Amino acid sequence: MASVFTKIISGEIPSYKIAEDENFYAFLDINPNAVGHTLCVPKKEVDKIFDLDEETYMGLMAFSRKVAKALKKVIDCKRVGIAVVGLEVPHTHVHLIPLNAMSEMTFQQKVKLSEEEFKDIAAKVSAAL
Repeated sequence: MASVFTKIISGEIPSYKIAEDENFYAFLDINPNAVGHTLCVPKKEVDKIFDLDEETYMGLMAFSRKVAKALKKVIDCKRVGIAVVGLEVPHTHVHLIPLNAMSEMTFQQKVKLSEEEFKDIAAKVSAAL
């Protein structure tokens, strides 16, 4: 059965897309820890990050780096944090979280954004790539 991320990549479920290439997809987390919280996923559905083949793993890291640099240009933050947890969705994903405080990395505090705010952030970060 396809994961929710595979359904997002295929367009079956809508997303606030940041970037896409032939192997990877980046989109805003709809339950963000901070403004600009982005998920980067391989299009290949693999549950655990260390089960990815080396080429896909290295490609995911390079893709995530590119997206993180664009986030930093657009979102006012001290740095962009990275986390790989993978317990909620059985599809490898990298969290890129613009940080101003450690609490934004705990996955316990969330921010609420309107649809217009999501669209605006996605457009600005995408343009910064």
